[in-house]
Amino acid sequence: MHFKKLLLLILSISLMVLFTACNSQSTEEQIHNHLEEAVTLEEEFEKQQSEITDLELKEQEIYNQIIDLGMDDFETIKELSNQALEIIEQRKEKIGLEKDSIVSSKEEFNEIEALLDDIENQELKDITESMYEVMNNRYSAYEDLNGAYTESLKLEQELYELLQQEDLEQDRLTDQINSINKSYEQVLHSNEAFNNYTVEYNEFKKEFYETADIAVSFEE
Repeated sequence: MHFKKLLLLILSISLMVLFTACNSQSTEEQIHNHLEEAVTLEEEFEKQQSEITDLELKEQEIYNQIIDLGMDDFETIKELSNQALEIIEQRKEKIGLEKDSIVSSKEEFNEIEALLDDIENQELKDITESMYEVMNNRYSAYEDLNGAYTESLKLEQELYELLQQEDLEQDRLTDQINSINKSYEQVLHSNEAFNNYTVEYNEFKKEFYETADIAVSFEE
């Protein structure tokens, strides 16, 4: 079994916007506010990603230690397996926090739907509608990714529970490892889709600001 480090692209969060002060906001400015608040709500997602990666590396180290041991070291295998199970519980918790962040971002972002019909410039309206569609595809891709990752965690947990059985047969162990590796293929596929939608969304977002003639500075 080998763990795959996930590279999840995030929304651009370093964005400086210059507005002329006014008492009321235009439709474009209201949309801007929702877009950037959605980004802010994903900051927790970014934080959890970093911590999840660290936990994955720790678990990989434990797994490598286990596979170097023989059944004469069964007590050590049990101890290491328990450590791995603790890390899996931590990963589950952080995946939950990550998902909460994405859900909050989605709720904020979808506030722009009610503003779409108020956009007078047809070109800008088309861009905004495309941006809205792509972002919701991104949220759907995250749902797929979260589900695939959660399933992989379940299979990993079963693996470490199996490793605590002294009479474990090699075929059973091999089947479990193969199931985990297959599950991570789906994780990587979903991860790629999520990243692609993130890139596409950020491109539409820049186009939105340019067409709306809103002065912005993106920091990559």
